[in-house]
Amino acid sequence: MIKRVERTREIQKAKEKKRRHAWALGAAMLLCLVSAVYVSDADTAEVVARKRELPVYAVDRSDSKIAISFDAAWGGDKTEKILDILDEFGVKTTFFIVDIWTERFPELVKEIAARGHDIGNHSATHPKMSTLSREKILQELNVMADHAEKICGVRPTLFRPPYGDYNNDVVLTARQAGYEVVQWSVDSLDWKNKGVQPLIDRATRNVKSGDIILFHNDSKYILDALPTILKSYREQGFTVVPVSQILLPGETTIDAQGIQHPAPATIPEV
Repeated sequence: MIKRVERTREIQKAKEKKRRHAWALGAAMLLCLVSAVYVSDADTAEVVARKRELPVYAVDRSDSKIAISFDAAWGGDKTEKILDILDEFGVKTTFFIVDIWTERFPELVKEIAARGHDIGNHSATHPKMSTLSREKILQELNVMADHAEKICGVRPTLFRPPYGDYNNDVVLTARQAGYEVVQWSVDSLDWKNKGVQPLIDRATRNVKSGDIILFHNDSKYILDALPTILKSYREQGFTVVPVSQILLPGETTIDAQGIQHPAPATIPEV
């Protein structure tokens, strides 16, 4: 009987030893796996850890202010009439201009500025900015800015990448050059030329405070739709301001959706 009890104890001890060994082996393997993920490939770890830089798509506001903007890259025949409609409604806005447009229509650039609208930088040649080196990005920004400043005395401080195309290098390079990079939260899709009412519906439905709306100065139905769009904004209680005035002053943050917020207040150390 005593021998049987001792034998049972020996078996239990052996099983416990195996369990401990298996647990230790499993823990070691898990540690190796975690280490491999984080340190075996330094380049991969750097990419994973790198913060994604975002432009401003919209702004955290509760004061019923919105901004509309016009990208100007190709045609110019509707621009003066757009300016007249904006004047009629007492609206100031932002024109993001490509330098090749500036070269073709310098008098229109001067007129846009003279009527109190923002001049934004939309690059020199309308390339896909994410494919360019840092030097080429700066060249695209500087050529347009230099030309605009020469024409109307205004150097842009806002930049919208052509095609909405950007990466971290584009955003960081533009910011280091003194620009705020701006996209849009409402796309009118006016360039698709689907008709007046689809354009009005797209531009006026589900608009909220802090939105930035995108139009193009040469879209087919913009002159027919714009008065109704501006009237709708007024009836909804919105005040339309240039993009420079929708952005928040001081220190800000941009969340994962591209919405600009005031920077969190810091608590001073005692």
